[in-house]
Amino acid sequence: MNGPRSALRVVDDPAAGRFEVLVDDEVAGCAEYRLEGEALAFTHTVVEPRFEGQGIGSALARGALDAARERGVAVLPYCPFLRTWVESHPEYVDLVPAGRRSRFSLPTG
Repeated sequence: MNGPRSALRVVDDPAAGRFEVLVDDEVAGCAEYRLEGEALAFTHTVVEPRFEGQGIGSALARGALDAARERGVAVLPYCPFLRTWVESHPEYVDLVPAGRRSRFSLPTG
């Protein structure tokens, strides 16, 4: 991002099966997902090289997971980045069904 003036937002593109993080309306990264029952199964996350190291991945993860929470759907973090992000942000662990958390090495309690 080019300082605090950059407009950053996360949007869902269901036709493409991904959440996109936009910086000044440019796609800076995406979190790909597929529907697995009533859950969003996140499979891959990418941040464009020129946007790396600027917190874009964290903004994308937070935006995608907040959207899942708003919709009342579970999250299955198959993507290593999202799995690690959820692990380091325990306030999001509840989005992963308790019975499936061990599959992702997340706390089950």
